[in-house]
Amino acid sequence: PQRLATKRLMLGFFRVQEGIEIAGRTYSGVGNVHLLQSKHFAPVHVRNMWVRDAEQHGNTKPLRDYMNACVLSARKGITMVSPFISPKEREVMRVLLQEKHPFIVLSDNGFRDYYKPSDMLFDAVADGRVLILSPWEYDPNKRHISREDCVALNGMAEEISKV
Repeated sequence: PQRLATKRLMLGFFRVQEGIEIAGRTYSGVGNVHLLQSKHFAPVHVRNMWVRDAEQHGNTKPLRDYMNACVLSARKGITMVSPFISPKEREVMRVLLQEKHPFIVLSDNGFRDYYKPSDMLFDAVADGRVLILSPWEYDPNKRHISREDCVALNGMAEEISKV
């Protein structure tokens, strides 16, 4: 009941908005579209080589430095953009949520009618700190994200960051 009441009070943030154009690409979105008016954006894209180096050789410094730099950028007012797919990217997202920084999530599937963000993102959307974007229509049969989708979404995060 509380989440339903929140959705009704903050209807603008929970209604699917179509036709959001960024860098020549059209998205649908849920959340605070005013985040697109931020002056500075930066992508969050944890490279596999850093994770492999940390796991295989114990060299965690490049990975930690990058993840910390993402959080420090958010603390300076930069809006972070990412699909937040990998576990390390999700760690960055958890810190952004805990510290209440604004960010943009790129989703691998569109939005169905009566879409509701996951528990982790719901309150941040209600507070106007998150925008969830998807370049694709909703597909009820889509169960797993492909490598091609991941690469495409990371590329879109880069595009948005350069706007």
